[in-house]
Amino acid sequence: MPADPHENHDAALPEPVREHLGQQLRSAYNAQAEKPDYLGDPGLPPEFTPQLRRLEGRLKAHDTGREAVEDALKDILKDLPGTR
Repeated sequence: MPADPHENHDAALPEPVREHLGQQLRSAYNAQAEKPDYLGDPGLPPEFTPQLRRLEGRLKAHDTGREAVEDALKDILKDLPGTR
């Protein structure tokens, strides 16, 4: 039970306060972030590099697997009677 029974921990902050805090957080993050290598590069913090590499590897594996399944299905379908 909260120390103050009238205190509402679920109350949302008013919109102007959220906007102000969001702007401060974005400016602080951008000031500390690495500068991008090229235009369009998000310039993510180096802590994200391992997770991004794993994600890239998973996406590449997914694409490779999908292509292999597509090729195998094409081979199977072309050998079926009544298909081209």
